[in-house]
This record gives sequence, C-alpha cells and structure tokens, in this order.
Amino acid sequence: MKQTIKWGIIGCGNVTEVKSGPAYKMTEGFELVAVMRRNLELAKDYAQRHGVDKYFNHADDLINNDEVDAVYIATPPDTHSHYALKVAEAGKICCIEKPMAPSYEECLAINAAFEKQNLPLFVAYYRRSLPRFNKVKSLLKEKAIGDIRHIYWYLSRTASDLDKSKAYNWRTDAKIASAGYFDDLASHGLDLFIYLLGEIEEAKGIALNQQNLYSAKDAISGSWLHKSGALGSASWNFGAYKREDRVRIIGSEGELSFSVFLEKPIQLEVSNEQKEFWIENPKHIQQFHVENMSKHLGLNFQHPSTGLTATHTAWVMDKILGKI
Repeated sequence: MKQTIKWGIIGCGNVTEVKSGPAYKMTEGFELVAVMRRNLELAKDYAQRHGVDKYFNHADDLINNDEVDAVYIATPPDTHSHYALKVAEAGKICCIEKPMAPSYEECLAINAAFEKQNLPLFVAYYRRSLPRFNKVKSLLKEKAIGDIRHIYWYLSRTASDLDKSKAYNWRTDAKIASAGYFDDLASHGLDLFIYLLGEIEEAKGIALNQQNLYSAKDAISGSWLHKSGALGSASWNFGAYKREDRVRIIGSEGELSFSVFLEKPIQLEVSNEQKEFWIENPKHIQQFHVENMSKHLGLNFQHPSTGLTATHTAWVMDKILGKI
C-alpha cells in the first residue's frame, strides 16, 4: 500500500463532525483530502472548518478524483450499496458506515464487488475496536465467568419530540431503514455480540409498530443461537417510558454486565463478589476503528470489522425481522 492513503468522505453530516471525520486526519498514514455533500455550501463549510482541500456536491466527482485513494461512505443506509459499487468499480479502498446496507442481499452484492477487485472493505462497527469492549472480550477469553450460557440485551428509549411531531426523519422512514432505530442502534449491539461470542447459526424474532408515529418498526424482540452453543435474546422498544440499555452475559460461574451505548462501567460478578472496570471511550469514538484500518493496510494486522463480518450481522438482523 502507499505510504499515505488519501481519503474522501461521501456525506459529511453529523456523524463525521466529531465521531469519525477527525480520526481520518489524526491517524498516521491517512490523510483526509476531500468531502462531498449534496449541498455545495455545506460541503464547503465542512471543508473549511476541518481543513480539507477539496469539496464536491456530486459523489462521482469525489470517487473518481485521482487524488482520492479511499472512500468513507457516511450517507443514510439506503444509498450505501449505490455508492459502494461505484467505489469498487473505481478500484478504491472503502469504509461504509453501519449498517452496511438495508438488506443481507445488498451486503452480499457489495462484498462480491470488492472481492472481484481484490479491494479492502471495512464497515464502521467501531465497537469492535474500542478498549472497553475488548476488555469484555478478554474477560470472556480468560473464562472469568466460566462457560457462556446466555446473553441478554434490553434497549429502550422514549419517543423523541421529533418522533411525536411526525415530522420527517430518515431514520424512521421504512423505505430507508425498515426497522427504524433497530437498524441504526441494534445493529451495533448484535455486531458486538458476534465479535464477543462468535458467529450466529440461527435467529428469529417478531417486529411491529406499536406507536404509529412513523412507518418503520418500533418494537422488536429476537432470539438467536451462537455456533459456540451460547443462547441469546433481546428486546428493543423505542416508545417506552424511560431509556435503558443493559447487557447481561451469564456464564457457568458468574456474570458480566455492561451497556452498549451508555457511559457505564463493566461489572463482573463471581461468587457474590463484584468488580467494576471503567474504561472511557475516546473523544472521536471511531479513532481506534480508523487506526486499525491503517494497521490492516500497512501492517500484518486483521481489522475486526470487514465487509464479511458486517454481512453476517446483516443476515442476523434480517432473520430477526423475518425478511429471510
């Protein structure tokens, strides 16, 4: 690979302001050279504030620019496949914001395109690279709670003012994300559980709309079986009376609990004794994910979140939603 890989971002919206965009400038071996947004004035504003030389309002102009070696797609999920296939055709490295695409079938097509070109493909399931969750993984590997029996996640939140207003929000538009906040949020947790406990061989669920505030689903329950033999179950509700986010991993000798999204410590309980591990997330939460891409491209290192791993997560989600 080139000593310095020059990146362009398609869709320089909110997620790129703090969470991801600055990491591409901070990471050794990477340089952020171009951004694109459909509104040229907003693209120019982003570029000037973040010290980026080039800005565009057409994705093709960025993808086909000779100075751009790699493209980060940070648009809503319904356009991920469209842009990813163009990036593959242009012969460039790609990172796609999660979820990789709205369906398992689209993920398969994206993977096939990059495999045909022998190009690296990453997906921004950045929790696989966070020290907090790698601490959980190391505790499991050390058998701190014995053999894993079950993982359970409960995630709820209240309906937001935007939800109640029934104003347009792409995150709850079934044409873009059929299961709404499940697609946006639950994908993070399910992908993390696969990272922690291994691939899933069966999954099923029930999905419905209880509030009738928008077209996407707002209440989902699911269960699954990891190839390791560990069982899993979860309930996601986006119209409950309070916000809650708790994961329990139950083993033969103890229990681990933590939050996927909330800033809470990891709790370990063994023989009625409790320990807590507090590990802060970085300011730019995709920092380690982006740094691991640089290691993957320049060193003998395997990035934990690729097109293949994200496609498996998409399969699990589609199984829970009854799409396949």
